[in-house]
Amino acid sequence: MLSTIIPKARPVLSNRRTIFNAIQRAREKTKSEKPPPPVAIPPTKRLAIVTCMDARINPFEQLGISKGEAHIIRNAGGMAKDALRSLVISQRLLGTRAIDVYHHTGCGMVTFKSPELRRLVKWGSPDDPACAEQIDSMDFLEFSDLEQSVKDDVNFLKESPLILKGTKIQGFIYHLETGEATRVI
Repeated sequence: MLSTIIPKARPVLSNRRTIFNAIQRAREKTKSEKPPPPVAIPPTKRLAIVTCMDARINPFEQLGISKGEAHIIRNAGGMAKDALRSLVISQRLLGTRAIDVYHHTGCGMVTFKSPELRRLVKWGSPDDPACAEQIDSMDFLEFSDLEQSVKDDVNFLKESPLILKGTKIQGFIYHLETGEATRVI
């Protein structure tokens, strides 16, 4: 099952298409534009959104929010446990008082189990006991039921003593197929 999500090796990109060159082109394009006004560090909507690192997810566009309105905390699967450190900083230092958990259909986190991924990492570093030790202690937080994963994350945050009392916490699933988001909890 895991082999279906491992990308095939890609050819090396030419110099014209490197990330550095793309950044340089973007800088040149924006030099002639008027710089945007500064954005406040605390998000104006006092909202933190925990979502997946999947490149198909664009929370600004999909949720109709602008730069500076919310903290976007991204990780594999949009898992609340993995985002807790950032949420504590977001709340205690930057004033957020609402958290949205935002998972999506087609998430890679439903395609593997931790033992498979551990074997893959160890296979890539067979002579590295430190690598094996570290990977064996890692919880990848994979899940098999998307809706339940949203409910579990919302409940985890509601029960966490590190999240401020009175924080509004809700959970959504974004449907890649339709572009619609539905509230789960």
